[in-house]
Amino acid sequence: MNTLLLLIIGIPIVEIYLFVKLGSQIGAFNTIFLIFITAFLGIAYARYEGFNTLRSGMSQMVKNELPVYEIISGAALAVAALLLILPGFATDLLGLLIIFPPTRKLIFRRVSTKQKSKDKKRDFINGEFEDIDDENDRKL
Repeated sequence: MNTLLLLIIGIPIVEIYLFVKLGSQIGAFNTIFLIFITAFLGIAYARYEGFNTLRSGMSQMVKNELPVYEIISGAALAVAALLLILPGFATDLLGLLIIFPPTRKLIFRRVSTKQKSKDKKRDFINGEFEDIDDENDRKL
């Protein structure tokens, strides 16, 4: 089955389950309040980390270096902010994991090693070639 379809169906099911479980433990009002608080604090921290990433990227550009990590980190922070805006505890947890720099670096390292291993698995044929002209082409 398609992974995207599983995510579209699975994430709301997990979030509803967590709402019901937590709501029965702490009450409906406290659950809603907790959702708003995590969203607000998460967005504020994502903004703070975004400015740090922007500052780091600018310093890389001043040194005439390509800010690759900062570009990827900025995109990850945007995804994390989106996850924090969505109501739910599982998406908030995932968003917070992406926002914190140590876990973000760990995720990037793991993804980059998977990408490197995929590149190594590709088959390449190395060879040399020689351009041979016909005698008719030489007369022209």
